[in-house]
Amino acid sequence: MKIEGTLLMTAALGLCAVQAIAKLPPLSEEAKAKAAETAARAVYGDQVGTYKLCLSQDRVANVYRAGMNAAGKAEPVVVQTPPCAEPGVFAYAPAASAPPPLEASGAHSPAKTAVGPPSSSQPDTPGKK
Repeated sequence: MKIEGTLLMTAALGLCAVQAIAKLPPLSEEAKAKAAETAARAVYGDQVGTYKLCLSQDRVANVYRAGMNAAGKAEPVVVQTPPCAEPGVFAYAPAASAPPPLEASGAHSPAKTAVGPPSSSQPDTPGKK
């Protein structure tokens, strides 16, 4: 009985959440820019984490090799890996605004207004008949 009530409550809350999300207004340009900056910071954070992981793996490998040499054992074959790439300082540059669509530029507009129907009885070739 308790599980059925919990499932029923979860389903009801899920439906309410879907209804609430469906009625949210579209994001403003400022909110979109803030979201893009947050995404860029997340990517930068991942790069910093990858760099720190690379450095720690190098330290562990060096300690392991030193231990092997101290014990007088043969050092295993070293696998060459790319050097750790430092991501640098975070710098966010917002993307330039997109050019206006063709409809706004007027590029699709005809050069002049048509004066007759598209098909006529006049011949396409110049000359007399």
